[in-house]
This record gives sequence, structure tokens and C-alpha cells, in this order.
Amino acid sequence: MAPISLTFPDGNSREFDAGVTPADVAASISNSLAKKAISASVNGQHWDLQWPINEDASIAIHTMKDDEPALELIRHDLAHIMARAVQELWPDVKVTIGPVRDNGWFYDFDREEPFTPEDLGQIEAKMKDIINAREPVKTEIWGRDEAIEYYKARNEPFKVELVNRIPEGEDLRMYWHGDWQDLCRGPHLQHTGQVPADAFKLTHVAGAYWLGDSTRPMLQRIYGVAFKNRKDLKAWEVMMEEAAKRDHRKLGREMDLFHMQEEAPGQIFWHPNGWKIYTTLQDYMRRQQERDGYVEVNTPQVIDRKLWEASGHWDKYQENMFIVEVDEEHAREKSINALKPMNCPGHVQVFNQGLKSYRDLPLRLAEFGSCNRYEPSGALHGIMRVRGFTQDDGHIFCTEDQIESETKKFISFLAKIYDDLGFHDWTIKLSTRPEKRIGSDETWDKLEQSLGDACHAAGYEFEVLEGEGAFYGPKLEFTLTDAIGRTWQCGTLQVDSNLPERLGASYIGADGNKHRPVMLHRATLGSFERFIGILIENSAGHLPFWLAPRQVVVTTIISEADDYAQEVVATLKAAGVRAEADIRNEKINYKVREHSLGKVPVILAVGAREVEEKTVSVRRLGQKQTAVMALDEIVAELSKEATPPDLA
Repeated sequence: MAPISLTFPDGNSREFDAGVTPADVAASISNSLAKKAISASVNGQHWDLQWPINEDASIAIHTMKDDEPALELIRHDLAHIMARAVQELWPDVKVTIGPVRDNGWFYDFDREEPFTPEDLGQIEAKMKDIINAREPVKTEIWGRDEAIEYYKARNEPFKVELVNRIPEGEDLRMYWHGDWQDLCRGPHLQHTGQVPADAFKLTHVAGAYWLGDSTRPMLQRIYGVAFKNRKDLKAWEVMMEEAAKRDHRKLGREMDLFHMQEEAPGQIFWHPNGWKIYTTLQDYMRRQQERDGYVEVNTPQVIDRKLWEASGHWDKYQENMFIVEVDEEHAREKSINALKPMNCPGHVQVFNQGLKSYRDLPLRLAEFGSCNRYEPSGALHGIMRVRGFTQDDGHIFCTEDQIESETKKFISFLAKIYDDLGFHDWTIKLSTRPEKRIGSDETWDKLEQSLGDACHAAGYEFEVLEGEGAFYGPKLEFTLTDAIGRTWQCGTLQVDSNLPERLGASYIGADGNKHRPVMLHRATLGSFERFIGILIENSAGHLPFWLAPRQVVVTTIISEADDYAQEVVATLKAAGVRAEADIRNEKINYKVREHSLGKVPVILAVGAREVEEKTVSVRRLGQKQTAVMALDEIVAELSKEATPPDLA
């Protein structure tokens, strides 16, 4: 066969026969590398050791020391091993798909009987048997007819449908783990024994519609997690235990913040305590936006479908929109509207009112816009994922030459807010041009360069997500890391020249001609609902004092101190501190436990001594010690702590 040239990470190149596999390449380097190899990167693509290489390429051999490819392979192989285990235990079960996700994988099964926790234990045990058997993993390319015949003979209708969905001309790759076979793009490990048998766990079962379509069969989805070793699995289990303690739904009940009920799925009933967090955070964001040059607007909740058609959302987003049909008076047909799922088309309408000049740019519009999106009921999660929410939305209308400066300004704005809210560890990801896109390469080069230069100018590095931008422009994503190491993608900045074009936005340039503005979609928190959930979980309910809904409870030890307790409350309120009195005829330890469970930051106890000396006994949340302080001293201290950071 004709020789090909393979270039290694150190820059050296060697010639091999076309059709050489990464396994052959590893063996040509050393026997030890051949034993340790698990996969390769070929021209940046994750490559199975068994796949042939037929042209010149760059190559890197991976071992278990390479975390990203190792974890991908471990988790992907475990999905297949789990499916094999299920079918060995229950041969009548039909298999579908099993992708890698988050810290593990899931696989969807068609089974009449629901899986139980005991079943998960059985499946785990069978999986370990398969792993310990160290059976080889093999792969082949099949023809479409051969694959369909194979799956029909085994009564696997879901696999038949998957084969038919693969575009003509694409390879149909089959994998065997031992004698169990699955349709899969790969790559995979080389034998089942390469999967660590003590570093995975099946977590739970959930329902899932086939291909996410509610008109299709309901399947059972088994989730699993996996790591490179038992130590990492244990660390994950500890984190999950801590996450359960911090669950915003649990803390929301204990702190009396909100509730949800079946009559309004995905909608939140905010209680006074929760709404105080919401409005305090919103007031803070409003002040910050005004300081940064935004003008606040408000746009309609219900908008005629004509605008959604013009913006492109009707075709691409309709399944997530709540449609509203109205019998207009004297109309011959119903008027079809939609609750807005996003604010951007409305902001273009505001921009379009009146003639705009280049001197008006950049124009920064902001809205606390209430949006509604249909989310499947199975995807709803407390206040983190809902159907009704409010975005801290903003749109910056600017010229191409202003993109970099406006992006830098926004990054600095966002950094200050995250710092004020206690998130000091966050990263930026730059999503670049996808394969299907509009605009020239020259334009994309300029836009991507502008975003990257803005990050550096603001003092931040970024990770590049190749090909993950929108078809009309690149994007920055801002991801927070919380107190227990979880990441949350919150802020975004998206470059968009498409929507202004579709909706006819223009300004008069210095040359006297009309030009299209660039639209920067940006959000800092994302949605108030989700961000408040993140805040609650990050702090375990112990919110920053200025954000806490109940900042101080003054509780009496004896009834003779009731009047003094009310005096203390009045003094604190006058100083801008949210305070209330607890003068119930209950023991002080009972009151302290109750308010500590409700995450009240400061409890002030008053008894006979405190009344006489005009002092209070101070107990802060999370501290066992108490301190006696003069009333004026604690009022001054708490008044300072109650001041929002932007007003301090």
C-alpha cells in the first residue's frame, strides 16, 4: 500500500503504510505503549485503536493518564456493558441508545416491567462480571441492508429505525463487547477489562420518550456515573451528599421561600421571603445596569405570530412556545399570538422606533423580561428549570468596530457582579463558527478575533469550543464554579447580525447611508429564578447578609423582655435592617433551632440582663459561640452588613 506520513505531538513525522491503525503505530513505538494505549487523536478527532488511517495526518496516542479521552471511553463502554447486562438478565428487553453525559451515561430500554432499585443492584453485579471477563471489543463496517436484516431478526425495532435515520453514504459501524453487539460510532476501549470495575455506580431510573418525542413510546432510562478510579467515585458520592443537603427545593421549604403545584407546572409561587430575595437582587441589578449605561425598557408578553415568523422563531422554536388564540371582535378568523419565549425581537422593535444615527450607538437596552417556554414535564427541576421565568436580558446595538470595546465592557460589568454575589471562580468559553453558517470567513475571523481580544483586554483567558457558535455569529459563555465544585453556565454574550437584518433594523452612518447594526445579546445572571436557585445551593441557604430575606430575629428569653425586643426591632428597621421579633412563649433553645433551620443569619436574644444593660446576646448562623454587645454597636455593625455591595 502507498505510504502515508503521520506527525506526532513532538513534531516528528514517520511513514507508515496506508491503512495502518493507531494500535499498529503504538506497537511500532514500544511494547509498553502498545499495552497502555486506549485510543488516539487523528487530526484532532478521537480515534479508535482499530480504525485504519488512510492519509497523512497528525496523531497522538492516548493512555489512561489522559483524562478526557479516558473518561469518555470508560463511560461509553459502560453504557454498552450495562445494555448487555440488562439483556442477559432480561432477554426480552429491547435496547435503544446510550450516550455519554455529564459524569457518566444513560441508556434507554423498552421493558414492560419498571426497573427497581433491586434491579439496579443486579445489573451492577452483572456488569462487573462482564468487566472481569476481559472480553475483546471488536468493530466492523456494515451495509445498511445487512444491519436492518440483523436487527429485524433479533426483534430490535428501535435499532432498525436508527439505521434508517442514518443518512445514505454514512458508514454503519458495529461494535461487539464480547458477543453482544450494538450500532455505535465509537470509539471504544479494546477489551472490557480496561474499564475500572470499582469506579462506577448506577444512580437512578427515569422515564424518557423515544427520541424525545411525546407521541412516541415511553422508555425507561437508567443513569450511571463512572470515573477512572474508586477514589474519584467516592469524591463524587461525597459531593452528591453535600448537594442533597444544599438542594434548593429542600432549603426553599425550610426557609419558606416558594412552592410549586400541579395546577401551574413549571411556574413558581413566591412567598414573601423568596420574593424579598428576588426583588433585592433585581434592585441591585437595576442599579448596576443604570451605572453601566443601559436604558431599561419593557416589551409585551403576548405578540402576534407575524413578528415571530419575521424573526425566524416561529419555524425554529415553535414547539417551545405557548400559543395563544384570540377571537378578535369582528375578525373572520382567530388571531394567533404567542407568549414571548425571549425578549430580543421586542427590543429590535424599540430600536426601530425613530431614526437612529451612528452617534446613538452603542445603544444598550435592558429588560427584566418575563418569558415563557414549554419545557417537557420530565425536564422541570424546582426553580432551576421552569416554564415561566424572568431574564436579566440586555441587547447592545453597535457597529462592528464597537464589538470588542462593548464586549470588554460587559465582561468587566459581569465580573463585578459575580464578585459581589460571591462567585470568584468562573471561566469563559468562546464558541466559534459552525459548519453551517451565514457570512464570509473574513467576517467570522473578525468577529471571533474581536471576542477573543476583548477577553484578553479584560484580563481573562478563555477556552475555545470549536464549531459550537450559532449559525449567525460566535458566542461567549460564562460558567461559574460553586462551593462544592459544580459548574453552572449563566452569563452569555452572542454576536448577531442576522436578527437586525430580518427585522429591518438600521442606522444612518457617517456617510449618510443606511447600515445594519450588530446586536449583542447578553445576560449576566441568565434568569432570576435559576440564579437564585444557584445562590441558595452555593451558600447552603446562608445567603450574603444583604440578600437574606430575614436578616435578624430578636427573640426573648423571658416575657418581661418583650417590650425591649420590640424596641430593638424598631431600632434595627430604622437603620435599614430587616428584623422581626419572636416573643412566643417557647424555650429559647427551641426558638434558636427553628430560626437556624430557617437560615436566619443573626439571632439576637434578650433577657433580664440585656434589658437592664441595653445589650443583646448575638448568635450568628453557623457559630456556636454567642457574644454580648451594646445595642448601638450591633445596630451599626448590622446596618453596614445590610448595605448592598454597590451602595457600600
